[in-house]
Amino acid sequence: MSILVYTESEEGKFKKIAFEAVSYAKGIADMMGTSVTAVSVNGGDSAQLGAYGASKVLEVSNDKLKEFNAEAYADMIAQAAKKEEAKVVVLTSSANCKFMAPLVAVNLEAGYVPNVTELPTGTAPFKVKHSVFTNKAFSNTEITTDVKVIGLAKNAFGVKENDTNVNTESFSPSLSDDDFSVNVLSVDKATDKVTIADAEIVVSGGRGLKGPENWGMLEELAATLGAATACSKPVSDMGWRPHSEHVGQTGKPVASNLYIAIGISGAIQHLAGINSSKVKVVINNDPEAPFFKAADYGIVGDAFEVVPQLTEKLKEFKAQNA
Repeated sequence: MSILVYTESEEGKFKKIAFEAVSYAKGIADMMGTSVTAVSVNGGDSAQLGAYGASKVLEVSNDKLKEFNAEAYADMIAQAAKKEEAKVVVLTSSANCKFMAPLVAVNLEAGYVPNVTELPTGTAPFKVKHSVFTNKAFSNTEITTDVKVIGLAKNAFGVKENDTNVNTESFSPSLSDDDFSVNVLSVDKATDKVTIADAEIVVSGGRGLKGPENWGMLEELAATLGAATACSKPVSDMGWRPHSEHVGQTGKPVASNLYIAIGISGAIQHLAGINSSKVKVVINNDPEAPFFKAADYGIVGDAFEVVPQLTEKLKEFKAQNA
């Protein structure tokens, strides 16, 4: 018996959330006196997973799985869990995993809890803490099924090194045509930018920037910080920025370590999508903007004056500490 963890990768490289998931699985394994088995699909160097606690890696090499397919991936993970007799399956809370996790749970007749923020408070009974109501509250939930599926919230546990000797094994799941009833025809990706889903830092703009022609200063700040750019719903609705950058309750959720909101008033729908971010910085010329109530740090001022000065100071700091 082991703790099974699915490790996400892209273009042959593991994502940071894969290392966080392995770190979390190792924490549960230590509590239960067992080990961690990772599933890698067309992934990177399996030895990297050993650095965070995986003692075994099931390597899946299958051209049919080159693009994510929820049904096929769910079937594969369920087969791996049965093979390893895993009682706990750790996934992340990425968009792909949230799509796939219920299918995994059905295949394993398992209880599933998403957005888990901490290690279980106990394993007998098995209780986990997770965020609910668009991150406005927390719930402590007991999973009573024999097999348990956990969706780990992004940046909730952190990446923790735990060097472990790792063994690799080829794994070839039995996949049928039914697993591929939905096919991916094409995937369009922005290759020149940090994506919102993977970003540690997000720089977001709202209507306070007055027009798409003023986004250059925001992009310069983001480039200086190595951050992703985002926007509020009205901005994407007006066509100033692509809908792929819209964050909020009806857009993409953000769980970055740092979220900088520039010229965004802070409507409740926007706050619901960024509540999981650890540090929130707000720049707005309206001292009564609702966002200031949710901010960790706030600057009341004209964004067209504050942002360029902030960018220059950051560039100076980076130059001095290079």
